[in-house]
Amino acid sequence: MSDTRRRVKVYTLNEDRQWDDRGTGHVSSTFVERLRGISLLVRAESDGSLLLESKISPNTAYQKQQDTLIVWSEADNYDLALSFQEKAGCDEIWERICQVQGRDPALDITQDPIDESEEERFEEIPETSHLVELPPCEQGRLEEIADLVTSVLSSPIRREKLALALMTEGYIKKLLGLFRVCEEVDNREGLHHLYEIVRGVLFLNKAALFEVMFSDDCIMDVVGCLEYDPALVQPKRHREFLTKTAKFKEVIPITDSELRQKIHQTYRVQYIQDIILPTPSVFEENFLSTLTSFIFFNKVEIVSMLQEDEKFLTEVFAQLTDDATEDSKRRELVNFVKEFCAFSQTLQPQNRDAFFKTLANLGILPALEIVMGMDDLQVRAAATDIFSYLVEFSPSMVREFVMQEPQQTDDDVLLINVVIKQMICDSDPELGGAVQLMGLLRTLIDPENMLASTNKTEKTEFLSFFYKYCMHVLTAPLLANTALDKNSKDLQEGSTKVNPVCPDNFQTAQLLALILELLTFCVEHHTYHIKTYIMNKDLLRRVLVLMNSKHTFLALCALRFMRRIIGLKDEYYNRYIIKGNLFEPVINALLDNGTRYNLLNSAIIELFEFIKVEDIKSLIAHIVDNFYKALESIEYVQTFKGLKGRYEQEKDRQSQRLNSSFLNCRYRRDARSLDEDEELWFNDDDDDDDGEAVEKRMGDDFSDSYGKYMEAKKGKLYSLTTALVGLVDYPDDEDEEEDDEEEDQSPRKRPRLSS
Repeated sequence: MSDTRRRVKVYTLNEDRQWDDRGTGHVSSTFVERLRGISLLVRAESDGSLLLESKISPNTAYQKQQDTLIVWSEADNYDLALSFQEKAGCDEIWERICQVQGRDPALDITQDPIDESEEERFEEIPETSHLVELPPCEQGRLEEIADLVTSVLSSPIRREKLALALMTEGYIKKLLGLFRVCEEVDNREGLHHLYEIVRGVLFLNKAALFEVMFSDDCIMDVVGCLEYDPALVQPKRHREFLTKTAKFKEVIPITDSELRQKIHQTYRVQYIQDIILPTPSVFEENFLSTLTSFIFFNKVEIVSMLQEDEKFLTEVFAQLTDDATEDSKRRELVNFVKEFCAFSQTLQPQNRDAFFKTLANLGILPALEIVMGMDDLQVRAAATDIFSYLVEFSPSMVREFVMQEPQQTDDDVLLINVVIKQMICDSDPELGGAVQLMGLLRTLIDPENMLASTNKTEKTEFLSFFYKYCMHVLTAPLLANTALDKNSKDLQEGSTKVNPVCPDNFQTAQLLALILELLTFCVEHHTYHIKTYIMNKDLLRRVLVLMNSKHTFLALCALRFMRRIIGLKDEYYNRYIIKGNLFEPVINALLDNGTRYNLLNSAIIELFEFIKVEDIKSLIAHIVDNFYKALESIEYVQTFKGLKGRYEQEKDRQSQRLNSSFLNCRYRRDARSLDEDEELWFNDDDDDDDGEAVEKRMGDDFSDSYGKYMEAKKGKLYSLTTALVGLVDYPDDEDEEEDDEEEDQSPRKRPRLSS
């Protein structure tokens, strides 16, 4: 259908009192046999599917708002709206609705929903009492007018009648003229009454009244009335703020006067709702639903008008990326784009999709690369907010741009590295910006939102890129603050002797905690890439240095990182931990914590409990072999005795397996010897003439064979025993070995561990 007059968007109001866009199509009114009445039909312009089928019920209250909106409720908490492209189309459908209901098309509402008690009262009202009778608009009658406006708010019928009276008599403009008179003569009592009147008129929740009150020639007087709250000793100065403090900056001149007027109006109405009007009570919160809708549709219209003006947006991004642009001008441009993106959040998903694609095509990401590296904190903060909108909208779009960037010799120019550096260099003591950026980085490296293509996966490509070009930037502060003490003479291979964490101040600790949180996420979700990085950089050893930090939360972050690694139950990681003796700093932290029962104590014990429950044999053997003497005195939990028990069970199983292997080997050897002897006996049985010689030769052969057999037997037994000891080397198993241990005990097995 080419008729743009009937082109509409269908909206429904969700549970959060936000309008959801259900699609764009063309509306018609026709008789539907199934519904037995004239109905509104909207068919999608894309595929002709039915977006809306709604019977025009005689008892449904329809409202016309802003000349291009029709709003109504079909059931409890199910509000609908049609937003027309042209006013003429809205008027046609409105006349059709009024015709079906027998109403006057000049009204902006056909009727109001009423409960039974209202119906009864309405029936008692004579038909001649069509409107509320308003007192003359005079200073002496302001109290009477205020009482009238306040009294009708509890009755839907009387609210509707008052709204009609205010519209038909042009009463609003008369009241605002009276406000100017009262202010000139400083009539405070009259001004206080006008505050009550204007506030009550807003609570009538009528779009037609809003159109008058928020017009250019009325809105500042409305704001002025709302300055004189009777509860305040001195009036507020809202008009002074709106006219002098709040400045409208056109970063690029807006030639469309309608667009400029709409921006001014939306800002001022939003100010009235958010700043001037008090927070509505439960009783009052539904009174301003139309005001919320008014602002919402204004924002949608502003975004659409700006988005359609390609020349305007092209100029914005051209100046934003131009090296010749002054810093102050660039700051204004960034703030404009930020507000533009914030307005776009009112759009529905399909419209927001088109919006961000438009920004991407105009070069929003290259522009962010420039402004996020600027020294101006306000500019960086605004750029971070814009980046946040883009990442939340489409992480894949950001990743695609990053991977297509030309690979410079300096990795710092990459967008993700710019983001990481901004996170690391956040000057806020609470690291508010760093926390926000860490969340965005986490979204970008999350495989759950990465797409798979025909040949390659986004996950493989992007993670390879990230670990090659970006991971070293992320871990730089961690490695710098956990440097190994290479000058120490007693530093042995596999030892964890390190310098103290430096500097160990609160802000540095917070930053390292954020980095560790991100690395822990990588351990959980990246497997191969992070495993390779940890091994190559010996990263876990460096992380465990932070167990020495005076900030317990940082020590817990380091412990959590190790816990995630062990939780994977990967023998590759386990061998790395055993070879590096990386349990030592954890056990030292447990021993240093003493008898304090705190989170650090519980977290460390949980780590060992997990190893025990999951029966990770290699780690159990390592812990008991090297640290049990230091841990056996801890008896308030059974964790370490349990580890010892697991250790003994595995030792018994290995012993039984060794014995079984030895017996099987001996049985096979004896059986083979018997077969050979029997064969030799029968072969030599017929040679009776040389009996004595044979007997002597057999005796000699037996002696030689028996000697060789015993030597071979000793060799096999020695090999098996050696293999077993290599698997389960239990130095305290036998009494004799215990004596040997006392003579030559490893320093790592002593109760107080030291480096």
